[in-house]
Amino acid sequence: MAAMLVEHPHVFWLTLGGLLLAAEMLGTGGYLLWSGIAAVIVGALSWLLPLSWEWQGVSFALLTVLCALCWWRWMATRNREQPATGINQRGQSMIGQVLLLDEPLINGRGQIRVGDGRWPVVASSDLPAGTRVKVVAIEGITLRIEACPSGL
Repeated sequence: MAAMLVEHPHVFWLTLGGLLLAAEMLGTGGYLLWSGIAAVIVGALSWLLPLSWEWQGVSFALLTVLCALCWWRWMATRNREQPATGINQRGQSMIGQVLLLDEPLINGRGQIRVGDGRWPVVASSDLPAGTRVKVVAIEGITLRIEACPSGL
């Protein structure tokens, strides 16, 4: 067995790469993916070029680090380009909306219809029904509103 690995080192590297990639699929943190890819590349290189075992080891180490750094750099630029989403934060998307009160606020509290639902609202003062209001913040599930100037 050892004589076969010395004579055909690409078999070792391709097997190691396959095992590392299979282990990655079992749910590790991502590092084995880059080691597995590096092992497959070294296996292909040792199949095509007669490399000594020292150069194969150095190539494996360098390719592992290079693959991991390239992935890290790509993820860093990718995360910078994506805007923050408001998924599962429906209230945050309501900030800035102008709505119409369909019932008066008593003691600065009440409810407002938004789409097909009703949301609790709080304001700094009582407001009559029919007042145009703007959502300025959200506190838990309560919308903080202010009366709009008559021009809006």
